Amino acid sequence: MVAPVVDEIAQQYDGQVKVVKVNTDESPSVASQYGIRSIPTLMVFKGGQRVDMVVGAVPKATLANTLEKYI
Repeated sequence: MVAPVVDEIAQQYDGQVKVVKVNTDESPSVASQYGIRSIPTLMVFKGGQRVDMVVGAVPKATLANTLEKYI
């Protein structure tokens, strides 16, 4: 449900942000490390540090606004 929106965001911000998807079923240690309790969870990192997080299916505009704060 969120994958197409994330793909659109990746294209829109190509060269400005790096979008990475992690399958928490295949990598449960990553989910544990970052305290992910709900899917989808989208995290924004800057300088290697998590600076923001969006939980749940949200509109593309919400993701774009969240990213714009850190670009």
